[in-house]
Amino acid sequence: MRVVKLRLRDVGELKDALRHEGHAGGMFLPTTTPLQAGEEVVAELAAPFLPNKVLIRGQVRSWRQAVPRLRIRAGAEVRFLAAEKPKRDFLLACLGGAEGTRQVSPKRRHARLPVDVPVRYRLLGRTDGHDSLIREISAGGALLVTPGGLLPLETEVILELRPPGTLSALEVAGRVSYHAPPDGTGLRFVYRDGGGSRRLREVVRRLRKG
Repeated sequence: MRVVKLRLRDVGELKDALRHEGHAGGMFLPTTTPLQAGEEVVAELAAPFLPNKVLIRGQVRSWRQAVPRLRIRAGAEVRFLAAEKPKRDFLLACLGGAEGTRQVSPKRRHARLPVDVPVRYRLLGRTDGHDSLIREISAGGALLVTPGGLLPLETEVILELRPPGTLSALEVAGRVSYHAPPDGTGLRFVYRDGGGSRRLREVVRRLRKG
């Protein structure tokens, strides 16, 4: 999975980059690396007005070379994936003023990687599990899809996921720390041993490589 980094100095640069057509919209990503139409990429956006880096998945529509004499930058037109609409809406909210965006997402130490990873989860102390998906993950937490209803804050959850290239499943404990309606339950990982953080970083590394 290719990650394209974009540093935005102000909301004006964000406004210039965003595209609004389609269900989830898209953006122009400046990059001199040639990208193929249909290729899936992750845009990693950093800006002083964002509480965290925003990583948002998209599919390349086209890529163009630079034309210096016309001041045309090299880059790709990217359409966001439909599942990323809440992040697109958050970016649009940023255009209305940075003050209104500060409480939309909790401050994090680790940038969340957008993914679609099948998992099985259960509540701590329960044996019955549920098949679901993780939409985002980092070494510090994840966004779990819970279509049956958002889990109460502070609920402890056990995730069972199978990282790419591994045969055995990895169990990770988490605690519900925020909600992302309509069906997103935000988890903060709780490490039961000293190697938990290292194992999660390895999982994220494998997912990033795709």
